[in-house]
Amino acid sequence: MINQDYKNSALKSLSGNWAQALVAVVVFMIASYLVMGPSLVEQFGMPLPAALGYGSSLVYLLVLYPFAVGMQNAFRLLHETGDDRILNNSLSLGFGNWPHLVWGLILMGIFEFLWTMLFIIPGIIKAFSYAMTPYILVEHPEMSANQAINESMRLMKGHKFDLFYLYLSFIGWGILSVLTLGIGFLWLIPYMETSQAAFYADVKASAMMQAEAR
Repeated sequence: MINQDYKNSALKSLSGNWAQALVAVVVFMIASYLVMGPSLVEQFGMPLPAALGYGSSLVYLLVLYPFAVGMQNAFRLLHETGDDRILNNSLSLGFGNWPHLVWGLILMGIFEFLWTMLFIIPGIIKAFSYAMTPYILVEHPEMSANQAINESMRLMKGHKFDLFYLYLSFIGWGILSVLTLGIGFLWLIPYMETSQAAFYADVKASAMMQAEAR
């Protein structure tokens, strides 16, 4: 499949479900602003206790990041099954198996950090190799965190640039979203997430065909 196929598939899935998608994104954005509030205050020159800043980082890791992964998988379900309970699925998938998910995200972050310490380019390449891990952690809870990361690497073998190119194709929409003072992101985020879900479905199917061919 090519980028336009992923995007067309995403728009087809979102057709008639934009309201549910917008509600989920708005709730996530509100949660993000609440969590990042202290750091935003500091940027305006107002000193805050260090513990408050550390607390925000911890809440980001333990709450906001799982919420984001839950939303990724909610759009995956929308694409794969037509399940339009996007906000409900974002919460249930993000926090239903919370310890396993958080540990997987932490381990993925550690690996990416270590590769980045070697050099920026290997870190970026590994980030694309690990990009399917959030889907796998939720879809395959029986896998350990390390197994999910390895499975993502297997799926992304030969497809890392494809995902980069997909991201690149949204740059124009991103600029327009910024020009609308961020309002455009309410539509862009569901569009991008569902397109990436279509990409995930495609690389899974490709890996399965290759395995059967062997």
